[in-house]
Amino acid sequence: MNHTLINDVAEQLSSEPAVAVATLVSATGSSSKKVGAKMFVGSSGRLVGGVTIGGCVDAQVIEAADSLVEGGGRKLMSISLDDDQAWEIGLTCGGSVEVVIDRVSPNDPSDPLVRAHEAAREALARDEGAVIVTSLDGEFAAFVVTEDGVRHGTLGSAAVDSASELTAVSVLHTESGVHNIGGRRYFFERVAPAATLIIVGAGQIAMSLSVMGREVGMRTVIADGRDRYATAERFPSADEVRVGMPSEIVASYPAGARLAVVLVAHDYKYELPVLRHLLRTPVGYIGMLGNKTRGAAVREELTKEGFTSDELRRIHTPIGLDIGGRGAGEIALSILSEIVAVQNGKRE
Repeated sequence: MNHTLINDVAEQLSSEPAVAVATLVSATGSSSKKVGAKMFVGSSGRLVGGVTIGGCVDAQVIEAADSLVEGGGRKLMSISLDDDQAWEIGLTCGGSVEVVIDRVSPNDPSDPLVRAHEAAREALARDEGAVIVTSLDGEFAAFVVTEDGVRHGTLGSAAVDSASELTAVSVLHTESGVHNIGGRRYFFERVAPAATLIIVGAGQIAMSLSVMGREVGMRTVIADGRDRYATAERFPSADEVRVGMPSEIVASYPAGARLAVVLVAHDYKYELPVLRHLLRTPVGYIGMLGNKTRGAAVREELTKEGFTSDELRRIHTPIGLDIGGRGAGEIALSILSEIVAVQNGKRE
């Protein structure tokens, strides 16, 4: 589950007396939705999220969720799909999906899933990840392990909690999935902090990037030295709009794999100081707008300053995947696509 969903759901469904929470816990085939995808069905009929991209599976899940909202309990659904049905929901061929649905009371602090989500939200507020462990067999129970090692809740016994903690620590650095503990099945759900996207240069490409970045769950920051360009009115989707020296703004954020920096100002006086800082830090992505000639010139200058070829290879320039885009929106799409590809290990 991403940070945006867990926070948005808490706000949107707080007025609902009961909510059914559906979670995709397994899928055979190649799905466009990751394991851990969620759908929330409120007693008012409100829907948030989805376990697939739509079609027959979500329809069946909504029907089952409506029943649970009224009657209570939980349900584990295993849905088999033929090739045509699979294609509708993003699977390349027939297979099956497994969805667990639980009824929760959003405003009941004693509800185990409410407590688990609150613990995960508190971890996200500290910019830490968490793993929510829930039982799939028997009575519902929830257990949370945060990135700082704090444990919340219980799965029913100290032995199971300890064994689950070891698996959860591994899941913090991999992905959500079902694991067996003591002969029973448990779903380990990784809740990851937002990736931060710093966009240097407050032009048209930046405007499109800030909107698209938010759509994929990134926290977006606009940095520019020109206060006329970098305004909240021009960037209503951005989480932060900062005016000042871009290199100083970028340096104020912790460097790590969850940080991506995009240089679209097309101005050497902004770009070179930022690159000097970034190339020797462990940021996840560095991209610079410009053609091959411009990229070569920047690399040549930085080579003279002592940067190595391995360090310079980290600069993605020309920036973005080659989708033939020309307008600001299409260029922004190509940039964001490359960032996501790098994050998912599909591109260096």
